Amino acid sequence: MLPKKGKVLPKKGKVLHRATGDDDPELKYASAIAAALRHELGMTHQSVKSAMRWTGASERTVKYWFAGTIGPSGEHLIALARHSDMILDVFLRKAGRPHYAGAVRLVGARETLKEILEIIQSLIEESADS
Repeated sequence: MLPKKGKVLPKKGKVLHRATGDDDPELKYASAIAAALRHELGMTHQSVKSAMRWTGASERTVKYWFAGTIGPSGEHLIALARHSDMILDVFLRKAGRPHYAGAVRLVGARETLKEILEIIQSLIEESADS
C-alpha cells in the first residue's frame, strides 16, 4: 500500500480553514458587507429576518454575513443590493468602481430633493389658498 501524501482533510464539518490575514480580500469583503448590513439594518433578530426575506437565504447564512465570517455570493449579493443602497455601494467600491457609487448617491439625493420641493410647493399652495 502506498503512503499517503499531503494533508488529510477533516472528516467532520464543511468549512476548510484558510490562513487568515489582514491582506485577505475575501475577509475584507465579508467584513465590509457585515458593516453595511449592521449599519443599515441594525443588530436585532428582525434585521436577520429582513435579510432572509430579501435573499431567501437561511438564517445561519445571514448570521454569518452579519458576523463578517463569510460574505454573500452571486444571487444573494444581487438581492441584497436590490434592497440596500449601502450593499450596492460596498459592491461598487470593491469592484473598483467608486465613481458609480457616487453616481448612485447623487441620484438618491436628487430624488430626496425632488420630494422636498414637492412638499414646499404644496405648502405654498395651501398658504395661498388660505
